[in-house]
Amino acid sequence: MNFKTIGIVLKENKPEAGEIIRGVTQWLEKRGLEILFDEESAARLGRPGLSRAELAARVDMVVAFGGDGTMLAMARLVAGRSVPILGVNLGGLGFITEVSVPETYSALEKALGGDCPCELRMMLVAEIRRHGELIAEYTVLNDVVLNKGATSKIIDIETRVDKTPMTTFKADGLIASTPTGSTAYNLSSGGPVLYPTVKGIILTPICSHTLAMRPIVVPEGAEIEIRPVTERADVFLSLDGQVGFALREKDTVTVRKSPHETRLLIPFGRDYFKILREKLRWGSR
Repeated sequence: MNFKTIGIVLKENKPEAGEIIRGVTQWLEKRGLEILFDEESAARLGRPGLSRAELAARVDMVVAFGGDGTMLAMARLVAGRSVPILGVNLGGLGFITEVSVPETYSALEKALGGDCPCELRMMLVAEIRRHGELIAEYTVLNDVVLNKGATSKIIDIETRVDKTPMTTFKADGLIASTPTGSTAYNLSSGGPVLYPTVKGIILTPICSHTLAMRPIVVPEGAEIEIRPVTERADVFLSLDGQVGFALREKDTVTVRKSPHETRLLIPFGRDYFKILREKLRWGSR
């Protein structure tokens, strides 16, 4: 791709990143590129900033400084434009922030020179219907989670796959996860890890009341209908763990593969099993 406008996005509460993004900005501007800043990075540099939605609508590439949360937020915003994202990890447990701080300039050199593979990641779209009317729609990279409120007991969740009844989960909630999201809430709830480019959707009950109700992987083309049917229960939908929506009894949530994909720039190749060994401490005692 021919990148002309680069967006710089910074995780909040990372004041130590000011010098990093200042150096990157100077490096990019010397190459004649236009740089746009989100409000957080602009505040660090004393420059004009844009909302992330405005930035996403105008850039050819995003450089996200932070962790996986920053990447997830930008993935949802740029999905419709197929804008690639380069993630620079500023610390913490990151599975999709590929680049360490010392690697930043060499990663940018590869990306701008066209020598950086782009990995396509499946996304999900969730549609919420009330009395048959579509009232909200969200696109996510990691997961769609139906959760009970803090004071609610176990909830009943009717689930259908391609209009065929699957089961009624009796649990604290239900996760519909992409392969990318398999190492997030899905993993902590006992779901399987899927290689990021595997095509499938994971359904994982949260604290199921019945031990026989186990996670299952359905085909990527499946349409999943989820409906809470417990009376007077507080039930919430969480999108990528960042956006929340309060559901009512018998609201229907339909989850399917999104027509959009997240484009992750992978400048130094990928050893996914090495990532799992490091992040999850596989093989350690």
